[in-house]
Amino acid sequence: MRLDVVLRVTTKFILAPLLLFALYVQFHGDYGPGGGFQAGVIAAAAIILYGLINGLGPAQKIVPVGLLEVLIPGGVLIYVAVGIAGMLLGDNFLDYNHLAHDRIHGQEWGVFLVEVGVFLTVFSTMIAIFYAFAGRRRS
Repeated sequence: MRLDVVLRVTTKFILAPLLLFALYVQFHGDYGPGGGFQAGVIAAAAIILYGLINGLGPAQKIVPVGLLEVLIPGGVLIYVAVGIAGMLLGDNFLDYNHLAHDRIHGQEWGVFLVEVGVFLTVFSTMIAIFYAFAGRRRS
């Protein structure tokens, strides 16, 4: 597909709006449908589309394998850290009330940080799965 000019140009035009839409879904998840999982899938789909059109090498220049190896456990660590922070402050696991100066802001920050952790984990895991399958040789 590297010689198909229409697909390559279309991918270049659609890549930025897809990533921007992923950010919108991530930050709008508190107020409507969406959140970390959906945003992670959309952002990963944009990178996977780029990889399908331009090849595995250029996609790995955008999101290197080493970065994925840090992001996958990093997202889980953020999720768990928010839960443990609630426990250390006297609440239950993933109870966000004491994460800020008042309960409302604590809830907002807790949900936001958990969704960031989910986003990072889903985004990086989907890309890692794509790299694993795309990197196999045909026999």
